[in-house]
Amino acid sequence: MTSPLIVAIDQGTSSTKVIVVDSDGAVVARGSAPLALLTPRPGWVEHRAVDIIAGAHAAVAEAVRGLDSSRVVAVGISNQRESLVLWDRTTGEAASPVLSWQDRRTVDLCEELLAAGHGLRVREVSGLPLDPMFSAAKAAWLIGEYDARRSGRYALGTVDSWLAWSLTGEHIADAGNASRTSLLDVDAGHWSQEMLDLFGVPGASMPRIVDSVGPLGQVRGLPGIADGTPLTSILGDSHAALFAHAGWRAGVVKATYGTGSSVMGLASGDTTTSTGLCRTIAWKLPGEAPAVAWEANILSTGATLAWLAALVGQAPGALASIAESDSGGVVLVPAFNGLAAPWWTPDAQAVLVGMSLATTRGHLARAALDSTILQVADVVDAFAEAGVSVAELVADGGASDNLDLMARQAGLLGQPVRVSAEPGLSALGAAHAAGLGAGLWSLRDLDAMPRPYDRVAPGLDAAQAGALRQLWRDALNRSIPARAPAASR
Repeated sequence: MTSPLIVAIDQGTSSTKVIVVDSDGAVVARGSAPLALLTPRPGWVEHRAVDIIAGAHAAVAEAVRGLDSSRVVAVGISNQRESLVLWDRTTGEAASPVLSWQDRRTVDLCEELLAAGHGLRVREVSGLPLDPMFSAAKAAWLIGEYDARRSGRYALGTVDSWLAWSLTGEHIADAGNASRTSLLDVDAGHWSQEMLDLFGVPGASMPRIVDSVGPLGQVRGLPGIADGTPLTSILGDSHAALFAHAGWRAGVVKATYGTGSSVMGLASGDTTTSTGLCRTIAWKLPGEAPAVAWEANILSTGATLAWLAALVGQAPGALASIAESDSGGVVLVPAFNGLAAPWWTPDAQAVLVGMSLATTRGHLARAALDSTILQVADVVDAFAEAGVSVAELVADGGASDNLDLMARQAGLLGQPVRVSAEPGLSALGAAHAAGLGAGLWSLRDLDAMPRPYDRVAPGLDAAQAGALRQLWRDALNRSIPARAPAASR
């Protein structure tokens, strides 16, 4: 056998991407497959579970075409988080659609639980706000809809669980994905009976919690990969991106610009002080305590650009080319499904303010692009308030390719941003972790691997950044209901 290879599957909201990495950590092949997002009713956002598995198979087949399967020593997974599916243990077939992390059908349930005073306790136990984004309310809905008798016939799982079940037959979830459900006791590292009871979810339906790295099962039926090849890593997509950035280093906070966006960095000291951030498990390495992180989740960034692009008859990637240098006073708050971090206001309304008869498509494009970086700036402020020193913000994901936008991001933060030359870092993080789990390299080896970045200097001065953020605060105060705290960041 020549040089060993790692195959990493990155299952995302709009597509599944696969990379093949050699023993030096270099990407030698890629594959991808689109994933349909369904909206059968207003606020309902779903995938077909079979499409996730078919997409993984198609993307793997493309990536490994022409490669010697005997060289593949391990497979890793990174995945969209919080999305949830129910399947039949006997047949192995999905009994429900996959409820997307974007799905809002459980708003009323969350509001009822909040009104009953459960919000603080949910945050204390799980580290997460009581919000429809997270899996617990989705689990309650799925159980009520498909297994009201709690028969034990059905298994629940996030996307990592569904992939692991389909590829290995194991009903598992890694600690990081489990920590995104609101059903995990984030300090104890096991399912919380209190949270399961609160949401009416039978513990028997939940997956076994495993480390993020190590022997996690044996893959079967993947095109071009020998049956019995070990699955050696599972990481949520945001966690995997942080891992690829060597996020174990002090002061590293990453921003992933995707359909939504995630800002994440490892926590230190007191992790109970922030109400705007999520306390989550980044990863769990064998024999080590879980790596606890702060994370801010932003619901709509890339999705905002896709929406506006369709509205003005452009491809999303073309918005940057038509954007004006400033928005002419136009501000877009993309609260299409409410606002998440740091506001956590599900009933916030999308607003577009500051328009006049002189407003152009270019002004709207600039406002949409700036809405992404303004939300990231807000959550970086929340990190500072939680005591996290952001020594450097490292960026990845689709919008990070736009270096002008990243320069404006740096201007809002008042410090340079380092942009990864490999925008798809979730797959790379899964590959790094899989190689670690397969014994191909050590954490020290990973720390020493080259990570090429573009260092982007601020493209706004302090006065421009301050004026833009003030316009944003004014628009936020129109978006957020009066009963919620006014925008102050």
